[in-house]
Amino acid sequence: MPDTRISELVRMWISGWVVSRGSSDPIDEPWGWTIDVGQPQHVARHVLPEPSEADVRKIVAATSAPGTWLKLFAEEQAVLPWAGPGWRCDSPGFLMTCHLGPEHPEVPAGYTLTSWTRGGVGRVLVRMPAGHFAARGQIAQAGAHVVVDQVETAAEHRRQGLGGLVMRTLQSTAYEAGARTGVLVGTPEGRALYSSLGWTMHSPMTSLCYEPSAAAR
Repeated sequence: MPDTRISELVRMWISGWVVSRGSSDPIDEPWGWTIDVGQPQHVARHVLPEPSEADVRKIVAATSAPGTWLKLFAEEQAVLPWAGPGWRCDSPGFLMTCHLGPEHPEVPAGYTLTSWTRGGVGRVLVRMPAGHFAARGQIAQAGAHVVVDQVETAAEHRRQGLGGLVMRTLQSTAYEAGARTGVLVGTPEGRALYSSLGWTMHSPMTSLCYEPSAAAR
């Protein structure tokens, strides 16, 4: 039987992700959801919370548009053989959640923090006093939960506590807005940070992108 808990968490994630990225509303499919993203290298994505070989092969057979992505909540070694030639495996992701509470982060010396909300998306920007970029992140709220997205720290500013500053600021903003659960899909680099902040990992996510030219090389 499918793990309905994972399906629910993935649905929570995409409901905020489409707001954060300005994508189309998710289209319900028997196996999950399709989202039109509308970017040259990311035309659309098919999200499968409990992927089966039959469903993945059916989607792959019907795909001809480069820049189509599959987001499969399973281990790479299990699902990659189902895709075949032309599908590139991107960096793995990790579906994580966190119970939100009040946060009171301090800005490290030598940095400034700016935050704002527009179009339902809250953003945090950390810079040096002269304006140089150091770190950023954003959130989109969907009901009682919030989705954290695009958290990034410049290479030269890592290990200064800025990732934690961004996350705690976003979590505090979400809590003050009434959200009580945080959801994200993190990178391998971000997973350690999120775990240290109390986030729990529920499922791996494999990302595959259709690049037919790659099959010819």
